[in-house]
Amino acid sequence: MGLSRESMGIKSVDCGLEIKKRKEDDKVIALAGNPNVGKSTVFNQLTGMNQHTGNWPGKTVANAQGWCSDGQQGYVMVDIPGCYSLMAHSTEEEVARDFICFENPDAVVVVCDATCLERNLNLVLQIMEATTNVVVCVNLMDEAKKKKISLHLDMLEQRLGVPVAGTAARSNQGLDQIYTGLKRCLKQTEEEGEKPALIQYPQYIEDAIARLLPAMEQVAKGKAEARWLCARLLDANDNLMEAVRKYRKPVAEAEEVTSCLAEIWEEWKAAGITQEQVSDDMAAVFINKAEDLCKGIVEYENQTYNRKDRKLDWIFTSKATGFPIMFLVLLGIFWITITGANYPSELISNVLFKLEAWLVGLADASGVPVIITELLIHGVYRVLAWVVSVMLPPMAIFFPLFTLLEDFGYLPRVAFNLDRCFKKCSACGKQALTM
Repeated sequence: MGLSRESMGIKSVDCGLEIKKRKEDDKVIALAGNPNVGKSTVFNQLTGMNQHTGNWPGKTVANAQGWCSDGQQGYVMVDIPGCYSLMAHSTEEEVARDFICFENPDAVVVVCDATCLERNLNLVLQIMEATTNVVVCVNLMDEAKKKKISLHLDMLEQRLGVPVAGTAARSNQGLDQIYTGLKRCLKQTEEEGEKPALIQYPQYIEDAIARLLPAMEQVAKGKAEARWLCARLLDANDNLMEAVRKYRKPVAEAEEVTSCLAEIWEEWKAAGITQEQVSDDMAAVFINKAEDLCKGIVEYENQTYNRKDRKLDWIFTSKATGFPIMFLVLLGIFWITITGANYPSELISNVLFKLEAWLVGLADASGVPVIITELLIHGVYRVLAWVVSVMLPPMAIFFPLFTLLEDFGYLPRVAFNLDRCFKKCSACGKQALTM
């Protein structure tokens, strides 16, 4: 995220999510996407330094928002945390889901990676199910060109039924298409109203949604949200149910909805349909739909462009080699950090403590009272010297090494390796990285 006086000063401390409009008719736009697709780069290029940061209300997750304009219409861009799915498994994903689904932004710009579009479309489809006001931004078009991947974005736009923009945000290319897409998206919403559902679930789930829909439409905000809420209630995600009780209390308390839902689950239980099966069938729909959408849209001139990555995946995540390599890499990082820090730490310590002796001599020669010397030099300065000499070298080694691991794509593989272990204690693999 871009740095500004407001984003780095005292104003950056938890100020809550207060949307800062310059004009009353400014549109609030959520900027969503998977991690590492250039979402924050798009945000920075659009908003420049006109940004405000803080924490989401009640969370330690940072938010950033900035103002931009196409010359006629002003937009407040809210850069929400990167997520892979609206089926939240972390605080960041909860924040992203709640803002998109319950905070009613005027539109959502979903940023995708042009080099792996099919994987990114899973999130696009989930967001399109929750809201009809969507613009798809296919970023990293320059990277796709380097890898000789061509994309027919006009065909993707036709299949999705929403505006699609191709961008290379780092070089500021194609960003004007986002403004064009937003104009079209907001205009179509006003003129056309509700759009037909793009996602169709297995028939037994569609029948259940049809039964829930009449009762849901009475308490939900619009037909699109009513259908989405029906599907999510059938999915029975506890995390989402908490959000529904918080943001859509009438839905959670509607007797018609709860009684109909209980009847459906009783019938499914009698038929041998489990909650796990329902969740898996729903997830499969998005994956299969993303695969179908990409047919004929993504063309690879070099069919083996990702062979190297697949080999690395096999080496770093296989059952035989994944864990041994992970332990060796992490132990190596710690060994380099501890051993490598000894030499600069000793050097810095010698310099700083020689300076301490010089300062004491200077204070004595100047007639500074002993109590002041003890307090400022032997107290404040000595503690600061110890902290700098002990803490600075390992930090200067450890963080760059971990940054290199992230840039090489190894940390996501660590998270993948540990995901199964962490799930046993109701967590996910990503949380391994903080440990």
